[in-house]
Amino acid sequence: MLATHINDIKVWLKESPNPACRKLFLVLKYIRACDLPTPYVFNKLISIAYNGFLAFLGTLTRVLIYTPAFKGRVTKYGKHLYLFGGVPLVTGPLKIYLGNDCRISGHTTLSGRTQSKDPQLVIGDNVDIGWQTTIAIGKQVIIGNNVRMAGRAFLFGYSGHSLNAHERAIGLGDKDEDVGNIILEDDVWLGTNVTICPNVTVGKGTVIGAGSVVTKSLPPYVVAAGNPAQVKRKLKETEAL
Repeated sequence: MLATHINDIKVWLKESPNPACRKLFLVLKYIRACDLPTPYVFNKLISIAYNGFLAFLGTLTRVLIYTPAFKGRVTKYGKHLYLFGGVPLVTGPLKIYLGNDCRISGHTTLSGRTQSKDPQLVIGDNVDIGWQTTIAIGKQVIIGNNVRMAGRAFLFGYSGHSLNAHERAIGLGDKDEDVGNIILEDDVWLGTNVTICPNVTVGKGTVIGAGSVVTKSLPPYVVAAGNPAQVKRKLKETEAL
């Protein structure tokens, strides 16, 4: 309410036919934009202190709040879990198993299908899950060791909606036959905005280009891209390591 009144006064001063009111508006605008001529050394010290304080506060919050809050929702976890940017959102009756040295964005969503019995997300060692990634677990999603997932990856083992328009309109969910497992074998790398469909296995060491939609399983040690994703070239095993 106060902000509305202040804005009304500002508009009145700005558009008033009275020269004194418009002059007062310019004076207030100049005061608002006041910029103190601080020296470079002072600015540098303040910047270091400010960023240091934010880093300390962020680390404290991550260690004492974010990580314990997420661990409380995980069935089993390994050593050296690192969360960045908050606490991942976990929904549904989901069981999560984490390996060692996992790094997960706090802007990640992990969803277990309500109609499934014990949907499971199994994550291996040394796995990176990037910003705004969504993993929807219909039955089981398995992510192997050393997997890298860039931002906005979408692994959906279930859609959550019926393919039948009438059933979808009245809020019915998907059928069991439309739900499937997803497996990312060791050393897989997903580029930004990659979508993985149900009943897909991505072979060991395979790299999937940004924006790709993977509708069928891919062999080990290839580069795949496109919608639907297709193999573009083979990788030597040493290239994928």
